Amino acid sequence: MKDTIAPAKGKLGVLVVGMNGAVATTFIAGLLALKKGTGRPFGSLTQMGTIRLGKRSDMNFPKIKNFVPLADIKDIIIGGWDIFDQNLYDAALEASVLDQKDLDPLRKELEKLHPMPAVFDNYYVKRLNGTYIKSGVTKMDLAEQLRADIREFKTKSGVDRVVMIWCGSTEIYMGRDSVHETIEEFETGMVENNVNIAPSMIYAYASLMESIPFANGAPNLTVDIPALEELARQKNVAIAGKDFKTGQTLIKTVIAPMLKARMLGLSGWFSTNILGNRDGEVLDDPYSFKTKEESKLSVLEYILQPDLYPDLYKNFYHKVRINYYPPRGDSKEGWDNIDIFGWMGYPMQIKIDFLCRDSILAAPIVLDLVLFLDLAQRAGMKGIQEWLSFYFKSPMHAPEVYPEHDLFIQQSKLKNTLRHMMGEELITHLGIEYYED
Repeated sequence: MKDTIAPAKGKLGVLVVGMNGAVATTFIAGLLALKKGTGRPFGSLTQMGTIRLGKRSDMNFPKIKNFVPLADIKDIIIGGWDIFDQNLYDAALEASVLDQKDLDPLRKELEKLHPMPAVFDNYYVKRLNGTYIKSGVTKMDLAEQLRADIREFKTKSGVDRVVMIWCGSTEIYMGRDSVHETIEEFETGMVENNVNIAPSMIYAYASLMESIPFANGAPNLTVDIPALEELARQKNVAIAGKDFKTGQTLIKTVIAPMLKARMLGLSGWFSTNILGNRDGEVLDDPYSFKTKEESKLSVLEYILQPDLYPDLYKNFYHKVRINYYPPRGDSKEGWDNIDIFGWMGYPMQIKIDFLCRDSILAAPIVLDLVLFLDLAQRAGMKGIQEWLSFYFKSPMHAPEVYPEHDLFIQQSKLKNTLRHMMGEELITHLGIEYYED
């Protein structure tokens, strides 16, 4: 595969849906700071991570960005859409994630960035009322407008390649419907304004039709439907999702594998969050919360496998709450009370209070996904990129397998994929050769 990866020549366009939101403005401002040499890419595997090659005794640990042919961050050009008409400087100030002292040196560049009008429908995100939105007779009309936006962005910016990433809000819960089954049914549904086609799906369709990789950072169904998965394969386009793994779920995918590895039982896991940003406001609506809840609840079931270990996990109680609390802003606080049991059934507890910043954790994920999806596209890797599960709460996967949630297995899968792409030996961590005569 190494010899077939196209080089990262020219500029890479990044089209962000939800361009003026907290996650996007934090990512974009941070990217500009990195370009200026005034920021550090903490949290970014592509920029700071290393990868072991060969045996442990070889002591060969190159930086990932020096091992695989990633695009240079200096070559990234930003564009996107939002439901509010603001330049990026004003939007970043309003998001209140980054301090003004960090934004002011970037003000000139941020003020030049302005979103395109978005595809939006209040039915799917009930707590927001967009004022900068497209109009169309049908959802297919809206998709065509997005495709025109993409082509215009490519022409005006002069980019050679593009990746699209959803950083928008969580839509109402939606299960799979017959309109999601085939490309033909999906396209007919757009013409007929089928209610089961949400705005995020329209973006994904437009992206794929323009042969642009697409990543979904929210728990919305979006591209995780048979019709769009098939379209991605037909168009030879890479897709990934869904729901950025940042705070509480990140912790769960670390702690739960530890419990299972040591065969410690779980009686219950109670999780609650407070946050006050736009995401918290959206999730205050029960219909949007249902989408997020489904994403967060599935993690423990898949990691702990109660059917295989009924004595340890069959009847554990799992509760997730998210509370909108405006004074906290983007500084989310997640509490976890974990009731476990060990030898002879004696109970123990783990308590975690994670005072995190949602957008600070999400911004490097956006950067890594953009660079890795561009790499996958240049390597001819089409369809679901399961090796990027490392970044998602609810990873997309082939229908015949279960999703892998364990953070450490996900990391191993990601790095082994990079080794495979570059023709290097895969790492199994067996190590028996060090002890054989």
